[in-house]
Amino acid sequence: MNIIYKTAAACLFLLGIDATAQVKQQPIPRVDQMADMPKPFNIIDYNKLSHDFDATVYDFNAKGEFWPLVWIDTSQKNAPQDVVGMYTAIGDVRQGPLHNKGMFHEALATMGATLGGTLVGIDKTNQEGRNYVSMLKNYFNSETGWNIMMNNTCPEVALLGGGYGRDWWYDVYPNLLFYAIYDKYPNEPGLEKMARTIADKFYEADVILNGNYDYSYFDYGKMTPMKNNICAQPDAAAGHAWVLYAAYKKFGDAKYLKGAISALNALEAQKLNPTYELLMPFGAYLAARINAEQSKTYDINKMLHWSFDGTPICREGWGVLVGNWNGYDISGIVGSTVDRGGYGFLMNTYDAAWPLVPMVRYNQSYANAIGKWMLNAANASKFFYPQYMPDEHETIPELASVSKNVIAYEGIIKRSNMDQYQNVQAPVAQGDGPLWVVGQNPPQSQLSVYGSGHVGIFGSIIKKTNVEGVLRLDLLATDFFHDKAYPSYLYYNPYTEGKTVKVKVAKGKKVDLYDTVSGTFVAKNVSSSAKIKLTSKNSAIIIMVPSKGKMTYEGSKMLVDGVVVDYNYQSKK
Repeated sequence: MNIIYKTAAACLFLLGIDATAQVKQQPIPRVDQMADMPKPFNIIDYNKLSHDFDATVYDFNAKGEFWPLVWIDTSQKNAPQDVVGMYTAIGDVRQGPLHNKGMFHEALATMGATLGGTLVGIDKTNQEGRNYVSMLKNYFNSETGWNIMMNNTCPEVALLGGGYGRDWWYDVYPNLLFYAIYDKYPNEPGLEKMARTIADKFYEADVILNGNYDYSYFDYGKMTPMKNNICAQPDAAAGHAWVLYAAYKKFGDAKYLKGAISALNALEAQKLNPTYELLMPFGAYLAARINAEQSKTYDINKMLHWSFDGTPICREGWGVLVGNWNGYDISGIVGSTVDRGGYGFLMNTYDAAWPLVPMVRYNQSYANAIGKWMLNAANASKFFYPQYMPDEHETIPELASVSKNVIAYEGIIKRSNMDQYQNVQAPVAQGDGPLWVVGQNPPQSQLSVYGSGHVGIFGSIIKKTNVEGVLRLDLLATDFFHDKAYPSYLYYNPYTEGKTVKVKVAKGKKVDLYDTVSGTFVAKNVSSSAKIKLTSKNSAIIIMVPSKGKMTYEGSKMLVDGVVVDYNYQSKK
């Protein structure tokens, strides 16, 4: 390790990291196929986009065709309060205050937008007199006896779309969204009781399932696993495990840890890739975290490859797309790798970052792979938005101004699944909205409100540095219910030559910069910024620890002032 000291006042340090000292990086084969520097290259400001989405979509006085995109649902299902509904897609004829009694709105949209805004610093409990966090209680389906968060507030609108009560991931995922929001608003009245009830339901369900998650869904009212025309979704075990471990970290009840481990065991026991929609990456994250915190030995590689490789039997081809279509790198987006040559979705891409980025805190051997994937995903995701996709690659460029530059197309496909758009060359920005209600939903329903609302996940994680193409990824932004931790960031250098990156620290206290990838302190007594040199196609995970802190060791963990800094310290000896 070679450290060159600059002026003390500037607190600048230049580090050349010896590659031989690195933690051995584990490949994700699908990521290896992605471009080192995707083209055309431009990382947009997802944080600003998150704020713009919130300000634009939550405007009840918005003008324009199909606007506003929010309305008041006065049905007061499950809770004695009105709730704000949000369109799933622009102009969806099933929704709004004049259709289906205003009751058809999805938790994937409202919870996703609430979480997204929260992650970029917006207080969703007090926004122009409305408490959007409290409103989420209406999705807690007490009237049906299921007593979990669901994608709709009631069965009356269930068959209109969204998989309510018959498609397992739709029933499980709102509970992950809820727990993430609960972590950010722990004192919001009523949320703790709901969180405990959900955890109890998931624990009891896991006991009943007893290691066999080969079902289409679970009836949480009758507490019975069910099969229907939808194929089995064993990756629901990942959702159960994530919620139960979050409950364990929050409440300390050992049965929740037992349930999380049981569900994760059921997932790992699968012989074939059980990926269905978007829960598998949560299994990979949790495997890494439980290995680090509970000294287990789950097969992270297996779950990561299941997440990326596009090899599931049931949901054929579901994974992470790789390719360059007519000069556009679309690698990194998540969806079907086989549907008409590939069909990736914005929400799935945003949401995969939620578990996969913080995963490297607990196992830094995937830092390079996740850093490279996120660079590709961040670059490709802008193409979902009309303002960043050239008109000749959009299905409805002449109508896209209705998006107000905050609503994206639902997906990007190699060849459109709609006859009228066969002339559009790949990559094709489009959406399935017109297929949901054939002959009634307008072409503009290809613009996805629900997917766009999750932009805060990227907005909270991604920040550019002084080097184009080297991103700073915040490892704590979506690491919900984590133990006390110091600021933690992943930097990945995609270039064939070394790059010097400026690392800014919060003003006030002096910090030392520890890199978990090299297992060394790379700068000390930093009060404003430091410079680190990243070698070619290599990464650093920088932890900003208090200067002069006391280092201690517990097994494989290295701690500073009692806070874990490196979960795998001894592995580098």
